[in-house]
Amino acid sequence: MSAPISLVIFDCDGVLVDTERIAVRIDVVVLARLGWTLTEAEVIERFMGRSDEEMTREIEAHLGRRLPASWEEPFRHLYREAFAAELEPVPGIVEALDAIAIPTCVASSGTHEKIRFTLGLTGLYERFAGRIFSVSEVARGKPAPDLFLHAAARMGVAPAGCAVVEDSRYGVEAARAAGMRAFGYAGGLVPRRALEGPDTVVFDDMRELPRLLASPALGSEFPGSPFIG
Repeated sequence: MSAPISLVIFDCDGVLVDTERIAVRIDVVVLARLGWTLTEAEVIERFMGRSDEEMTREIEAHLGRRLPASWEEPFRHLYREAFAAELEPVPGIVEALDAIAIPTCVASSGTHEKIRFTLGLTGLYERFAGRIFSVSEVARGKPAPDLFLHAAARMGVAPAGCAVVEDSRYGVEAARAAGMRAFGYAGGLVPRRALEGPDTVVFDDMRELPRLLASPALGSEFPGSPFIG
């Protein structure tokens, strides 16, 4: 029998705050200016869920040249202005958080500055203050398990007692690698098939999350949220 869930670890972008739709649109513009033309679908496949450092390495490999240390600075205002004007919580997440009694935390591929900014814009920061973990605190980003294992250790919960809520392929792979149960949110930009896999529940509506977390059998078939074994 699986251990009861004692901690829910939330990714931030695309799970708590609806940043991905905005960021991917701007990523396409930024990459084109750097000399790499990609579609939104290609940006999602290559970069969603990964850290800025990993994204930079891949851009440099494609371009065949190093980028200056501050290469992102001229573009940073594009993201901040768009977030300030458009950003909202992921649909249904406020209702889900209100209904979840289990301890929660955030573990994100973003920097602490970015997490604080986006959660603050959407009124979610105070819900997680003091329980926010960034990829900047660990050696390897997703799909490595480091960030989720770090969050679990800091929260004092064994990996087997953790559930991870993610919306990217790299994120659910990191959760599985950490020995945690993954809940893949398919209501965003990533296709359902990219989230499916062992020990993973794929679901489309955040309002369903409290019920799924409370289910005694992770391997059951949930209506509209099938477990893929």
